[in-house]
Formats: sequence, structure tokens, C-alpha cells
Amino acid sequence: MDIVTVRAFFMWCSIFNGALLILSFLICAFAGDLVYKTHSKLFPMSRDAFNVAAYSFIGLYKIFFWVFNLMPYIACAVIG
Repeated sequence: MDIVTVRAFFMWCSIFNGALLILSFLICAFAGDLVYKTHSKLFPMSRDAFNVAAYSFIGLYKIFFWVFNLMPYIACAVIG
């Protein structure tokens, strides 16, 4: 596997995961009540606990996005 293939792989992974990150943020920002109502039927929790869980998930996903998608793509772009 050459560097061009690896760079293209990380580019598309970054695009897809970045779009998913933006989508999850937008859903939590603009449809938070709907998401809370849906999840509270399955997992009974307070709204504060749900907010902490949702924003912790988005924050962790953002860190994983940077470390495992964007940084390898930038490194491959610099090398190749």
C-alpha cells in the first residue's frame, strides 16, 4: 500500500467522521428535547445527566476524530 492510498483513506475517513461529528452536534443542539425524550424511555435519567452524557460523548468523539483521522491525514499529506 503506497502513501497516496493511505492519504486518500485518511482523507475520506476524516470527511465522513467530520460530517458525523457535525451532524451529532447539530442534532443535540437543535433537537435535544426529542433525543432526550427518546432516550429517557429506554434509559431513565435526569435531563442534567443526559446533557452530561451527550456532551461528553461529543467531546470524546471529537478527540478521537482529531487523533485517529485528522492527524494521520495531515501527517500523510506532509510526508507525501
